[in-house]
This record gives sequence, C-alpha cells and structure tokens, in this order.
Amino acid sequence: MNAPVPNIALAAQQLTKRYGALVACDQVTLTLTTGEIHALIGPNGAGKSTLIHLLSGAVAADSGRLALNGQDLTHVGMHQRVAAGLSRSYQITNVFKQFSVFENLLLAVQACSGSSFRFWRPRAQDKVLSEAAERLAVDCALAPETWSLVAGTLPHGEQRKLEFALALAANPSVLLLDEPMAGMGPDETLKLTTLIDSMRGRTTMLLVEHDMQAVFRLADRISVLVYGRIIATGTPEEIRNHAGVREAYLGEEQA
Repeated sequence: MNAPVPNIALAAQQLTKRYGALVACDQVTLTLTTGEIHALIGPNGAGKSTLIHLLSGAVAADSGRLALNGQDLTHVGMHQRVAAGLSRSYQITNVFKQFSVFENLLLAVQACSGSSFRFWRPRAQDKVLSEAAERLAVDCALAPETWSLVAGTLPHGEQRKLEFALALAANPSVLLLDEPMAGMGPDETLKLTTLIDSMRGRTTMLLVEHDMQAVFRLADRISVLVYGRIIATGTPEEIRNHAGVREAYLGEEQA
C-alpha cells in the first residue's frame, strides 16, 4: 500500500474489530474510487458505525490495513488522518453550539490553515480566513442571515449543513458521512441530499445512510454490510436487484 493506485482514493483491506465474542467488523475490504459517492448500507447492528470509526481512526482495528491515496494510515491516529485528507461527520450533530455559524466556520478554516488561535476580534478581521469562511458558507447553502445566529439555535437540518461545511473546511480527499439524514424530515432530507449531490466530484464520499431514497439518488456504488461482513458491492441497480441483499436488508426496508 505504499504506491498510489490510479483512481483509488481509499483502500481498506480486511479490517477487523472484535469486542469480546462479538465481531463488529469481520475482515472488511472496501475500495473507494476517486470522486465517487459510495454508499454503505445495512441493518441496525451490522457494524456500519464501527467501520466508520475504524476508517476515521476513532477506534483502532485489531487487524487489517488502510491506505488513503496510496499512503498507509493503518497505524496513525485520527488527527493525522485528517491532516492526510480524511475527514468525517457524525450521527449526532457535532458543531460548536455556543458559537455563531460564522464563528464555527472561522474556527474550522483557521484550524485547517495551520494558523495560531487568537482572540475573536482579530480572527474575524483576518481577511483571508473570513473570505474562506464565506466561500464555505455559500458552497454549503448557509444563508447570510444565519451567519450571526448561535449555531445551537438553528433548525436540525441547518445544523447538519453547518457540520457538512465544517467537514469540508479541511478540503478532504475523502469525506466519511455517518448518517447525515438522521432525525430529519422529508424537506430537510431533500435539501441536504441536494447539497451533497452538488459536491459530487469535489471530494470522494463514503455515505452511511438508512434513507434509501437518498442512497439511491446519490450513490455511484453501494456496499451492503450485514453482521460485520460486506455481502455485495455494485451499482444502485445491481444492489436493488441482488437477491441476497433484498433478503438481508432491502426487503425489510421496502416492506
């Protein structure tokens, strides 16, 4: 895994994680093609969140290997993976709720720029950081009238958009999205789906999601995880028509 493989952004090989007798991830091998949106689906308890934790570095794998753009990240921690270009969002909204939307964006941009942290007023006056934060807000459809609002007061869907913006601040080559539609109504889900779709090609994305409408709209390829093992990978149409997948998951979701 030392030399980059053309068009391969992320390569996980036989990642395994055990918790006592429970094998949460069982020799998972997963490859993300550069620029694609790759969805990971499966029933509750399949090991999807555990796999995201293994990929992000939040949890150490018992065995297996991981490479990002050919760089071996198997034994490095979360912060080093972020620095290498691997970013993530969370099931539970993870923003600085006591700060304004724009302060959240400034913090993210500043942290990713390598600048030293300073007091709020000098940082807000830093033109380069402010312009970068504004571009991020516009790219992620955060309306200017929300920028001065305290992030914790935003509707859930807007907080999700802000979290998406914070994850993009690092300009990741691969972005892990852990159930971004969780807790959303149909209108909020549609807005976030449209936003993610608009970022297609800007970064490679691994989307863990239960909303099958969003998955089949967004995904270039889909992998299905059941009992810690990937049982199928293919195009949305291939997965929709896969007998084993329908029996293990899609049948119960679409019933």
